[in-house]
Amino acid sequence: MVAIGEWTQPMRILIAAVGRLKAGPDRALAERYRERAAAASRALGIRTIDLIEVKESRAGDAGRRVTEEAIALASIVPERAAAVVLDSSGDNLASEAIARQLRGWQDGGRESVCFLIGGPDGLGGGLRERADLMLAFGAATWPHQLVRIMLMEQIYRAVTILSGHPYHRE
Repeated sequence: MVAIGEWTQPMRILIAAVGRLKAGPDRALAERYRERAAAASRALGIRTIDLIEVKESRAGDAGRRVTEEAIALASIVPERAAAVVLDSSGDNLASEAIARQLRGWQDGGRESVCFLIGGPDGLGGGLRERADLMLAFGAATWPHQLVRIMLMEQIYRAVTILSGHPYHRE
């Protein structure tokens, strides 16, 4: 079980994603988990949980699209932030491990954690190399819109684990 208690310093969680969720059930579900996570995390010292959406590149070449989107995403990552890249080749972590990782970054003095979600063509521009963690939600390929919703739910689950809330069941 993850240790519960006062966090050492305030921290911001940021999700930087390529593309925009259209109004409708996907956006509503992602926002519901973001709001729930933000409310549950205040007692843990998490200042905000923000989502920043960057436009998909309109370049005709996939390589150029990936490069342009990587530049836009990289410009969002705060200095000294822990960077988490969502990628199918990343680590498949249990919810408690994600909670422990967030706790460890905050206890280690990180002011921000930035989750990076690429567009349909993936991530480039050295974002994988800069990552403190590469995270996968299984071996399957997921639409980037659905990954955003699953990430929001896992952030909510992590803060409920850390606060001792019974939402998470082993």
